[in-house]
Parts: sequence; structure tokens; C-alpha cells
Amino acid sequence: MNPVLIIDHREREILRHLRGGNVDVKESALPVGDAILSDRVGVERKRISDFLQSIVDQRIFSQCDRMIQAFEQPLIILEGNPELLFLERNIHKNTIRGVLASIAIDYKIPILWTQNTEETAGQLVWIATREQFKKSREPQIRGARKTPTLQDQQEYLIAGIPGINTKRARRLLEHFKTPEGIFQASEKELLAIKGFGKKTAERLRALMKEPYSGQ
Repeated sequence: MNPVLIIDHREREILRHLRGGNVDVKESALPVGDAILSDRVGVERKRISDFLQSIVDQRIFSQCDRMIQAFEQPLIILEGNPELLFLERNIHKNTIRGVLASIAIDYKIPILWTQNTEETAGQLVWIATREQFKKSREPQIRGARKTPTLQDQQEYLIAGIPGINTKRARRLLEHFKTPEGIFQASEKELLAIKGFGKKTAERLRALMKEPYSGQ
């Protein structure tokens, strides 16, 4: 059995490298991203020149917004020589650094580097294989998510706490039933939750009870 990759029909170079390999490729007019590798992983591929242009026209931020709305685990692949990142266009280095930081920290989208299209294609195959055969997650075409449900918003609220990812947020909500229950939980009650150590419990309690001191 081969991994299935859904690739946007405009990605002709990627498709060319994938054809004839031990993969099943499906071409599609994807509403978001350039490749879908599982039900949670969507990939936006950018050459360095494309990436820099998207900074100039501010398109990168709307693309990131759409990626995080459409996929549980979005990913950006930057393709090309990293040494050219600060040389190819007349863009201040700190502007580029700021955008990279925003993508990784504000949007929480990982960035992978590849040297060329062939390496990008290989990376896509590896991720798809990992997702589909080790994680049992099949690819599916997704557009922007529907309006978030109350449950989605509760998960988002709790996952925004430092040290709490989506998996931990769901675990907390399943145990305490409501965000209010989580906020009022004692350190002892938090320690009873699987995967919660003393440091995480202490940090959560401190976040809830320490007075705000302002700037």
C-alpha cells in the first residue's frame, strides 16, 4: 500500500517528481495550501522568492490565517538556499526575521527548509507515510473550517495557557467539564490528571491566582 498525497494541480514540478514513485497522487484544486498529507496536515510550499513577495504584499498573514483555520497541523516548507533569504530582495533583515517569528510563535506553524523541489517532494512523501501508516490518519480535502463550536472555543481557550497544548486541553475539559472548573481546580486535583507534573500544575495555579501587576 502506498501513501496518498493530495497535491494542488498548479504544483507541476512537485507532481512531476512524485509521478512514478511509490505513492498515490491525487490532483485537486485545493482551496487552502499546496498539499494535504493527512486529515490534519496541510502544507504551504514557498520558494524563497515567493515567500519574500508574500511579505511585501502582506499575503503571508492571510495565508497563515487560512492554514490554521483549515488544518489542525499546518506546515510551511521554504524551498531554496537559506543564504539567499536576506539577499534576494531589498527587504530589511529584521522584517524577514519578524515574519518568521510570527509564523512560528503567533501562528504556531512549523517551518521546514528544503534545498529544491525534489527534496520538497521527498519530504512530503515522508510526512504522508508517517501520518498515514504510523498515525493511521487518512488525507481529506478541507477548506476553511466552519464557524467554531462552543467546544472548539473552549479547547482554544484552554490550549492558550502556557504549557497546555490541544491534547492536554481536551484532557482537562473531559475531567473538569468546564473551563471554570479548570480555573478553580487545586494543584492536587491537577496532579491527578494523567500527564500533568508538579511544575505544570504549579504554573497553572500561579497563572490563575497571581495578581496582575500591569506593564
